[in-house]
Amino acid sequence: MNILAWILEWLNNQLLRMEWLSNLVKLLVEKTFGLSIKVRLGGSIHFFIYDVVKIFILLSVLIFLISYVQSFFPPERTRKILGRFNGLTANILGALLGTITPFCSCSSIPLFIGFTSAGLPIGVTFSFLISSPLVDLASVILLASIFNWKIAIAYVIVGLILAVIGGTIISKAKLEKYVEPFVYSNKIIDTEQEALTTWDRVIISKDQVLDIIKKVWAYILIGVGIGAAIHNWIPENIISAGLGQDKWHSVILATLVGVPMYADIFGTLPIAEALVLKGVGIGTALSFMMAVTALSLPSMIMLKKVVKIKLLVVFAGIVTIGILIIGYIFNAFGYLLM
Repeated sequence: MNILAWILEWLNNQLLRMEWLSNLVKLLVEKTFGLSIKVRLGGSIHFFIYDVVKIFILLSVLIFLISYVQSFFPPERTRKILGRFNGLTANILGALLGTITPFCSCSSIPLFIGFTSAGLPIGVTFSFLISSPLVDLASVILLASIFNWKIAIAYVIVGLILAVIGGTIISKAKLEKYVEPFVYSNKIIDTEQEALTTWDRVIISKDQVLDIIKKVWAYILIGVGIGAAIHNWIPENIISAGLGQDKWHSVILATLVGVPMYADIFGTLPIAEALVLKGVGIGTALSFMMAVTALSLPSMIMLKKVVKIKLLVVFAGIVTIGILIIGYIFNAFGYLLM
């Protein structure tokens, strides 16, 4: 048993946390720049290079694998599968479907349109729309690599619960009439995925990796840069004054700060990491991350194109309240997971 635990810990440290990469970057900083990583500049350079390379490696591998699996499930086939279920079960499946789509909220909206056009209940599509930017598998692996598996799994659970509850409320409220009419008339075309060869699926997966990397690389660089600055240059007492774990308003403030920003979860994770290292509560950091990915103004503007204002307000209200509750829960009990 001790040997198995050691093997699992070694795999976690080397494959997820990539300690080998951290050591290589440390050597690079010390030998190339002549800087110790214990000083601010050296620490910032190490944080930036290590996090950027680690995120791109994990992101590329995970998106490739997820995209390969997704090549077997076009929207019409997915609709047929989900169409066999109804009520809470359908909402749960819609939320789970969101976990295998490595997209930001703006990228998820076209899929939302496709599923709605294909006849899926509105509550199911909103469960998908909530979970997709928050709880995709790639972000879960990255969370585990930055924090630990306990936090990653807990985050998945609460994110899925929020998606299921949100979709169920919207379904019970009978808000279908607040979806723009063109969405229902925008018919999707099924493709013969069975005709794809293994090599075709490899090409599709590779193209998906390149497409997503092109969309998110700038946000990753900006996010890691901000994280490096927070970690090494901003005094801890300044951060604690506004976002300290003992401040009752920290979760609310972090959520409000996150809304005007636009990035995907991969760009916000390094910022969350740096905030936690500075003493900010894990719930506060996660609230900021969730607000950026699920409630950003650009995604709200895009969603406004496909739903009317009443449905948009209901959606934003449900997600905001859910994020606040999750933040306070993690702040209260997060120490059990650290």
